[in-house]
Amino acid sequence: MAVTTEKSDQITNVEATPPVLEDTTSLHGRHRIAYFTQTQVAIGDANSLVEVVKLPAGRVRVLLSESLIEHAWATALIDMSVGWDAYVDQDGVAVVADPNGLDVAIDVDTAGVFVPGSAVAAGTAKTMLFESQGGVTLTVQAIAAALAIGDTVNGYFTYVLD
Repeated sequence: MAVTTEKSDQITNVEATPPVLEDTTSLHGRHRIAYFTQTQVAIGDANSLVEVVKLPAGRVRVLLSESLIEHAWATALIDMSVGWDAYVDQDGVAVVADPNGLDVAIDVDTAGVFVPGSAVAAGTAKTMLFESQGGVTLTVQAIAAALAIGDTVNGYFTYVLD
């Protein structure tokens, strides 16, 4: 075997002749943070949603490893999933809602904190790229149990904007 030096796809593109330009969700994008806080004001049955963040229109790469969700959902045997509402992509095609597209069935029986992203496919570096005409709303969903009045969820999603 030999010592090797290889290049990422992005460096290969930049060094190509002519250069292949990377979109700004991959290189030189604007790093943003969207903070949220919510207190439940009514009892919500199992599968109730909380819309937590509205991402802007265009290409937006959510950096899940830099994001955080803090919860205080008091109901026993409650789980939380993290996903998104339906939206329209940049080509005008409807994208269906996926309430567990970013994380699925996180046990939140007691107060705690977690980094979302377990449902994201391997090989994505725990990121999710959204391309939308009007933005994308990220959600958390109560699974298998009701939300109680006074339950709270807060945190932030970090993302790179094209």
